[in-house]
Amino acid sequence: MRPALLGPLHRTTPLSEHWGRDRGTPIDRYYIEQFLAAHREAIRGGVLEVLNADYTERFGTGVDRSDVLDIDPANERATLVADLAAADAIPGESFDCFILTQTLQYVYDLHAALTHAHRILRPGGSLLCTVPTTSRIGRGELDSEYWRLTAAACERIFGEAFAGGEVDVRARGNVLTGIAFLVGMAAEELSRRELEFDDPFFPLLVTVVARRAG
Repeated sequence: MRPALLGPLHRTTPLSEHWGRDRGTPIDRYYIEQFLAAHREAIRGGVLEVLNADYTERFGTGVDRSDVLDIDPANERATLVADLAAADAIPGESFDCFILTQTLQYVYDLHAALTHAHRILRPGGSLLCTVPTTSRIGRGELDSEYWRLTAAACERIFGEAFAGGEVDVRARGNVLTGIAFLVGMAAEELSRRELEFDDPFFPLLVTVVARRAG
């Protein structure tokens, strides 16, 4: 059998140390931004986002209040400082939308985090969430990055937290986008056809829309 020719991918270190950001758009962000654009009608009223309000500002429609959640009190953009898994200080039914992208892998107690995410949404409010299935571990996060979640895991854990509401789960990506993302290529280095082919056996990430019962 002839060996597969990997060319520039035949390496033990990535092309980029920054998820491909120095080469263009990180491949996971291609899917995340496409997901948020498709659900921009849910990003309205009172909106909560983690770390900063960038996606609220880019994709929001009819936002009348924007808050930022972070566990780090040094984040000057944070208006709410709390651990999502212990967020009792955030009043219930405070937000119409919660944008929670690529965050749950850092939260050990997923059930508690999603219980609070559900609690702080108003009836009919939406959680727009993405989680990695295939990803490197960030520098400095070797001891604080816990999870990689499949679509099946998301169906169960979000379904339990949002019982009585609506949960829509979708796996995005394929073997090529997974390899390209791990090695640090950018979305611009792949074709739209390559990016848009979703193979459930090789997901890069999972998107979740979870709506609290109205």
